Amino acid sequence: MVSKASRKFDLAVLESALKGKTLLVYWYLLQQPMHTVGIRQVQRALGFSSPSIAVHHLGKLEDLGLVRKKMTGEYVLEQEVKVGILGFFTRMGRFLVPRYLFYSVLFSTMLTTYLTTCILGQIAPSFYAVVFGLIASLIFWIETVRLWRTKPF
Repeated sequence: MVSKASRKFDLAVLESALKGKTLLVYWYLLQQPMHTVGIRQVQRALGFSSPSIAVHHLGKLEDLGLVRKKMTGEYVLEQEVKVGILGFFTRMGRFLVPRYLFYSVLFSTMLTTYLTTCILGQIAPSFYAVVFGLIASLIFWIETVRLWRTKPF
């Protein structure tokens, strides 16, 4: 059984190690359908100047226990962690999207449905409901875009 103190230490180590190009490589691995990549594939996709840069960062991820090197020389994702910026994203298929996207869509849909219902029913919409819906939608869309801009690539 892993203690909470040990788990917090591991998360702190992971968070400090998953930065820069190492985070780019990890993000790229998360987006692959089979979570398996080769060294040259990583180099080309991320625009590294040489394969040794990809090897270095894949090795760091291997040391952290996040990837494993297969006998074929390819690297496969072993563990998905939610530390740092990764905690604000969720998986939709092979895509990583900001968690706030769901709230943005929810509030926008609710506001649109409310206004459509009012117009079709020839009812005057409540000023407070419209203002609340607009403010909530705006805030969540701003946060969604802000997170999308901070993603590794």
